[in-house]
Amino acid sequence: MERKLRMGMIGGGRGAFIGAVHRMAASIDGLIEMKAGAFSSHPEVSKATGKDLHLPENRVYPDYKTMFEQEKKLPAGERIDFVSIVTPNFAHFDPAMMALENGFHVVLEKPMTFNLEEAIQLQKKVKETGLILCLTHTYSGYPMVKEAKYLIKNGAIGKVRKIMVEYIQGWLSKAEEKSGNVQASWRTDPKKSGAAGCMGDIGTHAAHLAEYVSGLKIEKLCSDLNTVVPGRALDDDGNVLLKFEDNVSGTLVATQIAAGEENNLTLRIYGEKGGLEWHQMEPNTLLLKHLDKPAEILRTGGGNLSSFAKANTRTPGGHPEGYLEAFANLYRNFALTLNARFDGNEPTPEMLDFPTVEDGVRGMAFVENVVASSQNGKSWKDFEI
Repeated sequence: MERKLRMGMIGGGRGAFIGAVHRMAASIDGLIEMKAGAFSSHPEVSKATGKDLHLPENRVYPDYKTMFEQEKKLPAGERIDFVSIVTPNFAHFDPAMMALENGFHVVLEKPMTFNLEEAIQLQKKVKETGLILCLTHTYSGYPMVKEAKYLIKNGAIGKVRKIMVEYIQGWLSKAEEKSGNVQASWRTDPKKSGAAGCMGDIGTHAAHLAEYVSGLKIEKLCSDLNTVVPGRALDDDGNVLLKFEDNVSGTLVATQIAAGEENNLTLRIYGEKGGLEWHQMEPNTLLLKHLDKPAEILRTGGGNLSSFAKANTRTPGGHPEGYLEAFANLYRNFALTLNARFDGNEPTPEMLDFPTVEDGVRGMAFVENVVASSQNGKSWKDFEI
C-alpha cells in the first residue's frame, strides 16, 4: 500500500502501562499511524489522552461504541483500518466483537477474553467476517524464539521428548493490590481478571510459548494452583504437569510471588539428539545443545539463521532486540499481512507468523482447564475446548 495503516485504540489512557507499549510498538516500522481512540471509560481522560497524542478532537471519542459508529460513517479513505484493544481482561470481548461486526480488523491484548465461551464466540465471528485478529503474545515475536521454532520443525534436536517452561516473577510478593497499585488491583480481582490470576496473566504466555515453539498441542494436564499472599482472591502461584501430542511430557511453572525475581521466562525443549534453551531476560541468545559435541550459542543478527529470525531482526548482531521490538514484530507482521490483503497479494509465511484467534481460544481453554484440574483434587484431565 502507498499509505500507512490507520489505527484506533481502545483503552491505554493516561496512567496506563500497556497502551503506551502498543503505541510505541505499532510506530516502530512506519507502517501504522494512530488516527483515533476511545482511551478510557472516563470521557475526560480519553479527551486528555487524545490531546497528549495530538489527535484531532473529533477523532477522540468518549467510548468505543461511539468510535465505531462515527468511524464507520467516514469515507473509506479516512476511517481507521483496525483497532488495538488494550483494556483489562473483562473489557476485551465486547469491543472486539463490535469491531468485527463493523468491519474493522483487531489487535487484542491477551488473554483474549474473560472466559472460554467468549473466546469461541470471537473465533466464530472472525471466521464469519474473514477479518484478521492478532493476539499480542509478545514473546513469540523474539527473533530467537522464531529460530527455535524453525530448528525444531526442521529436526535439529530430533523428535521432541520433554518441554519445560517457567515464568517467574516477584512483583506480587506483597498485597500490592491494597496499596493503590492499579496493575495489581485488576489482575487480582476475579470480576476483572477472570477465573485465574497468575495463570491467566503469565501462565497463558508460558503455555503459548511452549506450544508455539514445539509445534505440539497440550492434550492433558494436572495443575496445582496456590494463593500465597493472605487475602488475595486469585492464584498467585502454580505448577502444571503437561502431556502434549505424541506423548511428550512437560512442566509449566508460573508464579508472581518469587521475591526478587523480575521477568524470568525460560523455555527448555529436549529431543532425541539435543535440546534448546532460551531466556527472555537474555533474548538475543539461543542455546542449541548436542549429545556428542559442545553446545552452540546462536545469536540474533548472526549468520545462518532462518528467514523467520531474519525477518524479525532490525539491528546488527550485538544490539539488543528487546521487548518493544518483539512487540513491534507482531504489529509489523500483522500490518504486512493486512497490506498484502489490501493489495490483492498472498502474504508470505513470515508475514503470517503472529498469534491469532485460534491461539486466543487455546489460551482461554488453558485457563479454564488448569482451574478445573486444581479444584478437582489436582487431578489429571483432558485439555477440553
